[in-house]
Amino acid sequence: MEWLIYALLSAITAALVAIFGKMGLQGIDSITASGIRAGIMFAVIAALMLFTGKMHNLGTLDSKSLFYISLGGLAGAASWIFYFLALHYGKVSQVAPIDRLSVVFAVIFAALF
Repeated sequence: MEWLIYALLSAITAALVAIFGKMGLQGIDSITASGIRAGIMFAVIAALMLFTGKMHNLGTLDSKSLFYISLGGLAGAASWIFYFLALHYGKVSQVAPIDRLSVVFAVIFAALF
């Protein structure tokens, strides 16, 4: 049941990303906005790692895990750059539903990989 609470919180905060992202794109390009967002995310997550005592886990990563986490980071960066570009040119009501096709793609990719 705990997973459901976190999944719902994820959906709610992802919806806020779309709204706040669109509002923040007024007068700034999408790549700069993505960079600012990434910096804030890094700072918050690094602080969370420090606060919860998880920094020591960095030394336990094996090369395979680090490789796939890095690929995930690259895919995430590309996703957010494209997402902010789409929000720049489109409406949230247009972009968000198409972005949620990621669920369908995740199922397909999970079956392939």
